Amino acid sequence: MFLPKKVKHRKWHRGRVRGRATQKLDLSFGTYGLKALEARWVTSRQLEAARRAMTRFVQRGGKIWIRVFPDKPVTFKGNEIRMGGGKGSVDHFVAVVKPGMVLFEMDGVKADQARSAMRLAAYKLPVKTRFISRQTGANP
Repeated sequence: MFLPKKVKHRKWHRGRVRGRATQKLDLSFGTYGLKALEARWVTSRQLEAARRAMTRFVQRGGKIWIRVFPDKPVTFKGNEIRMGGGKGSVDHFVAVVKPGMVLFEMDGVKADQARSAMRLAAYKLPVKTRFISRQTGANP
């Protein structure tokens, strides 16, 4: 699982996921990518599951880049806890994903193989996604 070595503040405010992405809009490393179409929190477990699905499908061939990292702590208070008593302890970490953000990139494999691997990864994620490639910049 992915989690940061160190965070500036142990507990963060939840905030709201609004607007479109301004960074990570285009492919930077690979030839093929998976782009988010909606805003959502993606947990470190979901990212790891998607990475494993892609790696298994290409049988450790090619190269995979993960463009997002879960660095936002999410707190949780247990069941049957009365009101008050402060904020709960950190339970897991999430990556804030906005529409237009590239989540994964892949290189060193054929287009149909990359498309199938990205489709398997997309099943593991809570956001709607689109397969993109460097040649067309959109859905090939």
